[in-house]
Amino acid sequence: MNSEFTIAVHSLVLLAHLPDHMATSEEIAANVSTHSARIRKVMGFLRKAGYVSTKEGIGGGFILSCKPEEVTLGEIYRLTCQGTLKPSWCSGDESKPCMISSKMDRLMGKVFCDAEKQMENYFEGHTIGSMLEQIRAFECPQSNTESLS
Repeated sequence: MNSEFTIAVHSLVLLAHLPDHMATSEEIAANVSTHSARIRKVMGFLRKAGYVSTKEGIGGGFILSCKPEEVTLGEIYRLTCQGTLKPSWCSGDESKPCMISSKMDRLMGKVFCDAEKQMENYFEGHTIGSMLEQIRAFECPQSNTESLS
């Protein structure tokens, strides 16, 4: 899994928290604690998929263009990092005569594929809206109307 999934979920939950607010990549980056260039890259995926809209120039930024209660984490996972659970290297060598070595890569590929399906099913049970509700339920000394930075 890569950090783009976490950045996307965090950004969408933030925008769901501020439904009528256009947030700049710098504001989102400060909230996510990453560089604004990373935010712009991830937000580009989200914009192309229709989850956010953008406005260029002064007063511009990103705004949610979907219903948070309808967007599952499974959708965001598939958009940002599906297939990344399996490492790029696996032990074994298909050309070796050993039964273990020659089949381990194929077996581990199946294990990772099955695990990813289970993880995606789990993510389908959570929405951006439910994530925001869970955050609001945490005991926090700060108010929910705090500034972005």
